[in-house]
Amino acid sequence: MNIKALLSATAVASVAFAGAAIARDQIQIAGSSTVLPYASIVAEAFGENTDFPTPVVESGGSSAGLKKFCTGVGENTIDIANASRAIRESEIKACAEAGVTDIMEVRIGYDGIVFASDINGADFAFTPTDWYKALAAEVVVDGKLAANSATSWKQVNDALPEQEIQAFVPGTKHGTREVFEEKVMMQGCEDSGALKALVDGGMDKKEAAKKCITLRTDGRSVDIDGDYTETLARLDANKAGIGVFGLAFYENNTDKLKVATMSDVVPSTQSIASGEYPVSRPLFFYVKKAHIGVIPGLKEFAQFFVSDELAGPDGPLAQYGLVSDPELAKVQEAVASETTLTH
Repeated sequence: MNIKALLSATAVASVAFAGAAIARDQIQIAGSSTVLPYASIVAEAFGENTDFPTPVVESGGSSAGLKKFCTGVGENTIDIANASRAIRESEIKACAEAGVTDIMEVRIGYDGIVFASDINGADFAFTPTDWYKALAAEVVVDGKLAANSATSWKQVNDALPEQEIQAFVPGTKHGTREVFEEKVMMQGCEDSGALKALVDGGMDKKEAAKKCITLRTDGRSVDIDGDYTETLARLDANKAGIGVFGLAFYENNTDKLKVATMSDVVPSTQSIASGEYPVSRPLFFYVKKAHIGVIPGLKEFAQFFVSDELAGPDGPLAQYGLVSDPELAKVQEAVASETTLTH
């Protein structure tokens, strides 16, 4: 197709989309269950303080949200995907193949991943090595891989309580899972010397890394595909269980949950902001630039979300548990100029 014909086709598509979009004046958002409460707070405030309708915010996990986001451009596709991890190259490629080529990445702040149990349960002081030894499907024994047979936390670390291993971990469609694999399981595998032992034993490094993060399937580790409320319900039914949560969810359920330290650091907004707490991550939302100017209020919502009043250190998102981005002004500038990802 020549340039003139391509421009003409694009113009026709834009006009068709603009006409169809009149039927939808609400911003549509889906994705991360970690970002969900923040997005919901902003959406409600946006509806109350502007002339635009309150955006519709759904959960489902980072991967599921980005998959929906990358289905194409048009009023029958979502405008924003929330994510508790950065978009992957494979997702950017899938987006491009479906016509979603201009993507704005907006970092809203930081969050930590915490390890919490029943409020009346034992105290836990974890290291990544403890979680690797407790949850890896196979562990290194005498230099060789063997099926993980540990049944109690005390077996993996004598300093831990004599409590059965029962962990509830976000499923693979959640961004939290990827961070858990990288900053807890992988780190524990490295710290324990298991990764080096596998590679020294002749295993390909990529295959060894995969072994490090593959979780048990014997019931000791349970994937949670729903949001954190499902994990909380599992802990209520199993008092010996330990759940993996976002910091904000824990902070809003301190009457039910007791949090563990990780590498001797108590998780808090302060320890995450300082970089001291080891299991933290940035949070994002992604905007379809093609929908700006078509879906009413889309850019205004993005700017509203990262405003000082909402996302600053004294705003309602910080009060809910978000660690404010120290480079918030740069994020605001990027949104104002509609900066897109460059790859």
